[in-house]
Amino acid sequence: VQLQAFGGGLVQAGGSLRLSCAASGCTFSSYHVGWFRQAPGKEREFVAAISWRTNTYYTDSVKARFTISRDNAKNTVYLRMNSLEPEDTAVYYCAATRGSLLYRESQYAYWGQGTLVTVSS
Repeated sequence: VQLQAFGGGLVQAGGSLRLSCAASGCTFSSYHVGWFRQAPGKEREFVAAISWRTNTYYTDSVKARFTISRDNAKNTVYLRMNSLEPEDTAVYYCAATRGSLLYRESQYAYWGQGTLVTVSS
């Protein structure tokens, strides 16, 4: 399974970005996919996940602002991020798993390379 995350960039506070996670080398529709992020000097943390059944999960700090979705025909998962805040600045990683407990980093066997999101105040 290969994952490629892209779509990051520099945006002002209050702005929006859409991240994409493109998968190859697998039956993508059978995998759950999660987004994690790592801010400078901090540990990597769970952001959002979508199951193969399209159930969605979010960490509380992004629940009202971010939307995760998937397009199995394109082997791609998206993370739409609205009302971005400087605290959202981080490298965002996508990851895939067939396990449960989708908020746990240890559940994920496959990781993309990360894409940097910088939110200026």
